Amino acid sequence: MNNKRLIRIANTLSILFMPLYAPIWVIIGLFVFSYLSLLPLGYKIFLLATVYIFTIAIPTMGISLVRTVKKWTHMELSHREHRHMPYVLTLLSYSACLVLMTKMNTAMFFRGVVMAALVAQIICVVINAWWKVSTHMVGMGGLVGALHAFSLLFGYNPVWSFCILLLLSGALGTSRMILRQHSLAQVLVGFMIGYSCAMVFILICWM
Repeated sequence: MNNKRLIRIANTLSILFMPLYAPIWVIIGLFVFSYLSLLPLGYKIFLLATVYIFTIAIPTMGISLVRTVKKWTHMELSHREHRHMPYVLTLLSYSACLVLMTKMNTAMFFRGVVMAALVAQIICVVINAWWKVSTHMVGMGGLVGALHAFSLLFGYNPVWSFCILLLLSGALGTSRMILRQHSLAQVLVGFMIGYSCAMVFILICWM
């Protein structure tokens, strides 16, 4: 029973912190916890809808279609050799989102969030050629990196937020290992990829 409960909790955490959700969580955080909350509600809804469609809805539908055509289970889809098509679909959708945001002249720090996620995905595609990295932890590392970057830019103390996100990161990484999806090294590398990309590209886009 204890093992079943652990697996259930691990599955729940994996669903709640899907890697595709990272960009929209960052933007929601900006709208709630920064001066960007002063932006018009209509603009916030429009931007969130745009990011949701291109970073979550389209990749999710594309991956579901691939699973249906290939008749893969969720477990089979997680195999390294089966990850190429989902990665390509995600990269195309994120690229389209970035192009659209550029054409709409969206603020650079918003574009920096999507750009960081896109570059992190590209790194994962390259690594996936010989090794399997945890994209869940890439997403979580991106959240921590974005929090760090925006705390530097906006000049606020993120200690409590850091503590919460780091605890969640540990719980999620442990969950991925409990489900035997990744090793400790794959979890740590995934986190560092997400953290580094978020820090670098958000700070660069601010300049």
